[in-house]
Amino acid sequence: MREKVILICSKCLSRNYTTTKKKDAVSTRLEIKKYCPKCNASTLHKESK
Repeated sequence: MREKVILICSKCLSRNYTTTKKKDAVSTRLEIKKYCPKCNASTLHKESK
C-alpha cells in the first residue's frame, strides 16, 4: 500500500509537489531535489509531517 506525501521547498517553504511512497519502506523522510517555481531554482524538497 502507498501513502500520499507532500513535498515542501527547504528555502521558501512552499508546498509544490505531491507524490506517493511505500508505507513499509524506510522510515526516514523523503528528500528530492526538484524545481521550485517560487524560488525559480532547483532546491531540496522534503516530505512534510
